[in-house]
Amino acid sequence: MDNRSKKLIPIVIVILLAWYFLGRSERPFGSKVGLRPVTPAPGELGSDERSTIEVFKMASPSVVFITNKQLKRDFFSLNVMEIPQGSGSGFVWDDNGHVITNFHVIYNANEVDVTLHDGSVWDAQLVGADPDHDIAVLKIKAPKSKLRPVIIGSSVNLQVGQKVMAIGNPFGLDSTLTTGIISALGRSIEAMTGRTIFDVIQTDAAINPGNSGGPLLDSFGRLIGVNTSIISTSGSSAGIGFAVPVKTVNRIASELINKGKVDRPGLGISVIPDNIASRFNIQGIGILQTVPDGAAGKAGLRGTKKGRNGRVLMGDIIIAIEGAAIRNAEDMVRELSRYNVGDEVVVRYLRDNREMETRVKLEPVRRR
Repeated sequence: MDNRSKKLIPIVIVILLAWYFLGRSERPFGSKVGLRPVTPAPGELGSDERSTIEVFKMASPSVVFITNKQLKRDFFSLNVMEIPQGSGSGFVWDDNGHVITNFHVIYNANEVDVTLHDGSVWDAQLVGADPDHDIAVLKIKAPKSKLRPVIIGSSVNLQVGQKVMAIGNPFGLDSTLTTGIISALGRSIEAMTGRTIFDVIQTDAAINPGNSGGPLLDSFGRLIGVNTSIISTSGSSAGIGFAVPVKTVNRIASELINKGKVDRPGLGISVIPDNIASRFNIQGIGILQTVPDGAAGKAGLRGTKKGRNGRVLMGDIIIAIEGAAIRNAEDMVRELSRYNVGDEVVVRYLRDNREMETRVKLEPVRRR
């Protein structure tokens, strides 16, 4: 190799390095590739999409994020710390700062925080709870300007196939919207107390951990239920979710706000247990005793008692309330749960194999 060639080698190396570092972003073959052009939409969003978007914009400011905390003592420093216990959803009930959620969301909490749609966090006080219906009412001291109460709808005339929407905070992801339909009506589920919640709404709108306590809305954005539980083998949505109907929630929330407790409507009787009734082929509710000065006694109903010869004289057997057949204690509880204390109901009963009727003014169930 001559001297001239040796002198050209460093120049070639420099040119190649410059090309590599300064021009490596360019394709070695062909031209540069730019952003692909956006294809114009062939038309406007569908009416159903626009409706869903409007409902979310209208209703999402009413939905809150609820954090359940417990107090625990640090083993080493002995300092008391707040430990997040769980989270769920809720919604603003009125402009006085009342918030509705599930009882199981705030169960065993020493402290509950409510995060509003704007991100502000407020300490919440428990106003009252009805574990038998998995409903709790909290209160925060937020200014009215920050509160957007949910719009109340009706759960009376719902139909299977009707569109519904759920808004909540599944897995801590706030302001999440899911849609679906009403899959079934009149379901019964078990509360954490073991009591049955009747007339529950079943939906296939995705409800996951964290959705509990959030609103189930109709296509107008009105509250029709409170999302409560799911059936799932994995713990995530399997397309079977349940919501306590707004008719029940409205009644319970009003009582908790006004009195701090819920009065159960009752007839003022004790009943013959179902297992004993079935043994004696009693078709209905056999009255064991009427409460002294109770509603049933005042209406003329009689309990079971012993005759002079020691024989048991069967009391009245309730067979219908307001026309609805009563076959066992669960039927009676279901029918009475539709009414309030102070309502009058027509009770049909058997006395000595004769059908009779009377009107009973419902009274609070007397707790033992």
